Amino acid sequence: MISNRKKTEDMISLAGLPKNHFLFTSESVAEGHPDKLCDQLSDAVLDAYLTQDPNSKVSCDITAKSNLIMAFGEIKSQAVVNIEQVIRKTIKDLGYTGKEKGLDWEKCCVTININVKESDSKNEEQGKNQGTVFGYATDEWDKEILFPLTHYLASQLCLKLAELRKSKELAWLRPDGKAQVTMEYVKEKNNLIKPLRVFNVLVSSQHDKSISQEDIKKLIIERVIKRVIPQELLDEKTIYYINPSGSFNIGGPVADAGLTGRKVVADTYGGWIPHGGGAFSGRDPSKVKRTGAYYCRYVAKSLVANGLCHRVKIQVSYVEGNPKSIFVDSLGTVKEGLTDHNLLMIVLKNFDFSTSSMIKELQLERPIYRKTVMWGHFGCKKGEFPWEEPKKNLIM
Repeated sequence: MISNRKKTEDMISLAGLPKNHFLFTSESVAEGHPDKLCDQLSDAVLDAYLTQDPNSKVSCDITAKSNLIMAFGEIKSQAVVNIEQVIRKTIKDLGYTGKEKGLDWEKCCVTININVKESDSKNEEQGKNQGTVFGYATDEWDKEILFPLTHYLASQLCLKLAELRKSKELAWLRPDGKAQVTMEYVKEKNNLIKPLRVFNVLVSSQHDKSISQEDIKKLIIERVIKRVIPQELLDEKTIYYINPSGSFNIGGPVADAGLTGRKVVADTYGGWIPHGGGAFSGRDPSKVKRTGAYYCRYVAKSLVANGLCHRVKIQVSYVEGNPKSIFVDSLGTVKEGLTDHNLLMIVLKNFDFSTSSMIKELQLERPIYRKTVMWGHFGCKKGEFPWEEPKKNLIM
C-alpha cells in the first residue's frame, strides 16, 4: 500500500514542480451565485436602513431556493423601509428577470420574518458581541493592492463575466457562475513568495441554450480569461477548465439553495489565512465580526505598505465588543532588525481596536455594504473602501 506521504510526493512529481515551488488555489463566485445573491440581498437591506438612519442595528439573513426568498432577522432603527421592495429590486439588478434564468424578480415569493423595532438609535450600545477576526496583506505581486494574486484574479474573472453579460458583448451569459485560479509560486529566501505562472484556471458560467460548449470555451478563454490574467502568467502548459461539468443553463436558486454568509472564504483572502467564521453581509458596523475584520485588513495593509514586512497575518479576539487579544505574525518576512513583537508594539501605538473607534476611523456608518459583496470585501477595489487605504507615517 502506498502511504499518503508517497502519494503526495507522486503528485508533486507529476506536476513537475521543484521542491521550493508550490501550488495554491483560490475561488470566487459570480454575483448571481445563490449564496452571493443572498449576501447582496442582506446588504441591500442593511444599506436601505443606514441610508435613513446611520445608527441602525441590523442582523438580516436571507435564504433562496427555487421561487422562494425568505428573510430573517432583527432590526432596531428609526428608518422605515419596504424590505420586500428592496429585495425585489436587487434581484432584478442582478439579472434574474425570468424563471428561465433561475429566478423571476416579479413573480417569486418573498417571505419576511424580521422583527423590526423602532429605537433611540443614538443610545443603542455598540459592539456587544464576541468572536475572532483576521486580517492579511502581502506584497507578493503588487505594491498598492497588497492582496493574494490567486484570489484577486479569481474575483476579477467573476467581475469580467458580469461586465460582459451586462454590456451584452456575451449576451448568452447568465448570472450564476464560479472561478478558480491555481498559481505556481516559488518560496524564496527569507520566506518571501513569488507567483510565477497560472497552473490552471477554471471558469464555470451559466448560459442560455443558444450556444455550444465549444463556443463557450473559446469565448471564455479569449474574452474573459485572457483579458483578466496578464499574458506573462499564461503559457502553453496552463490548463483551462471551462464548464467542466458540461451544460450550465440551469442555475441560480432553481439549481441550488443559497444562504447569507456561506462564502466566507471567497469574501476574504481565498484561503490564505484562517477565518473567524462570522458572516459579514447583513450585519451593521456595530458587529465586531464584520468591522473587526475590516480593521484587521487595514492594520495588516498598513504594516506592509510601510515596509515593515512583506506579508502579515493579524488576529484579534473580542469579548462584549472589546479587544482582548492581538496576534501579529509576519510569516517570517519582518524587516531586518525588527521582530514580530516589534510589529505588535507598533500596532498598539497606532491603532485602536475598540468598536466605536474602528467605526469612526473607517467611516462605517454609511450605506456602502452591498458594494463590498462583489468582488470580495478586500483587495479588489482601489480607493473605494477606507480599510484599503493604508495608514502612513506610523509611530515606531
